[in-house]
Amino acid sequence: MDLVEAVYALTASFPKQEEYRLTSQIIRAAISIPANIAEGQRRSTRKDYAHFVSIARGSVAEVETLLLVAERVELATKDKIEPLVESAEEISRMLYSMRNKLTGAL
Repeated sequence: MDLVEAVYALTASFPKQEEYRLTSQIIRAAISIPANIAEGQRRSTRKDYAHFVSIARGSVAEVETLLLVAERVELATKDKIEPLVESAEEISRMLYSMRNKLTGAL
């Protein structure tokens, strides 16, 4: 949820012409992370939960990529992007661990 808030704060400074391009895409990807975790948690099996955690991890990768795109096309500076990328990387590691625990993988 913190990453979602940070993405909203970052994209508020993006130009209006990006509203239906990068801004929309990155916000949707960020929102899908906790949404998929929540949906998976309410599923009836650990296997289903693990599947939704995997989907959430894919959304994390999408957010990371879109943040780097935003930096490369100069919509935000490295000092604003870097903390969000670091947060996304940490979330990805946590989701990887969570999925392994749900599936019994070592």
